Amino acid sequence: MAIYNLGSVNIDHFYTLPHFPEPGETLSAVSHSIGLGGKGMNQSVAAAKAGAEVFHIGAIGQSDTWVRERIETHGVNCQFLRDVDGTTGHAIIYLDASAENMIVLEPGANVRQDGEFVVAAIDNAKPSDTLLLQNETNLQAHAASFALVKGMRVIYSAAPFSAMAVKELLPDVSMLVMNEVEAAQLCEALSVTLEQIPAPQIIVTQGSKGAMWRSNETGEVIEVTSTKVTPVDTTAAGDTFIGYVAAGLDLGMKIKDAMEWAAKAAALKVTRAGTADAIPTADEVAGFQI
Repeated sequence: MAIYNLGSVNIDHFYTLPHFPEPGETLSAVSHSIGLGGKGMNQSVAAAKAGAEVFHIGAIGQSDTWVRERIETHGVNCQFLRDVDGTTGHAIIYLDASAENMIVLEPGANVRQDGEFVVAAIDNAKPSDTLLLQNETNLQAHAASFALVKGMRVIYSAAPFSAMAVKELLPDVSMLVMNEVEAAQLCEALSVTLEQIPAPQIIVTQGSKGAMWRSNETGEVIEVTSTKVTPVDTTAAGDTFIGYVAAGLDLGMKIKDAMEWAAKAAALKVTRAGTADAIPTADEVAGFQI
């Protein structure tokens, strides 16, 4: 089995600050660093480090050869990563003294996906494979509908949140993943309760509290708690969780086992600064103790 991910690729610029700036305030950063990120890439790297075979479908600026090289060092297959004219997507990430973050995105090549290329890439998948999607690229609904025809599992992260995007994808989604804020926004937009969202399975991540899975077909609910840690950088914690859940399911785990594994991986991630480069491997997660 394998995981195909139509996802963003970003160059992340991290600025550590004493506090988040107020309107009109100028702050000097405590530190600055550059790394690999994007919600899509974070999830691909997490799934690959967890032990799954991962094919990333996406686009980067043709001058950023180091980005492709860095991705491949994490075990992600880049045969479906296109080089395009223009810039690779990038993010400006502010981190305050309590490890909270603020993020500004420039999508760049992430919203220049080609429909024929995306379909051709997914056509290599088997019905037992998984398609991951997020809201940082174009053509998510196009990809989801094609994957559903092939019989694939479609896991969709509704972030950055867009009610319009979620409505478009819901008919083709196997598992909808949101955080608590996004879940509340979607319920308000659709005028429904969580139980009434028309998706077979839902995961709601709850930060340091853990996560909840619900089958809207049977009503079964599973909750997992998060390992308590002192956070250094919460960026990509949710992506680490989702990537590990996807990998766990791809490797044949039950959903509860996959979620517990993913929660431990996400907890270890937040003890490290960075995004994709800081996501732990399966061996590191296995050895992680508090």
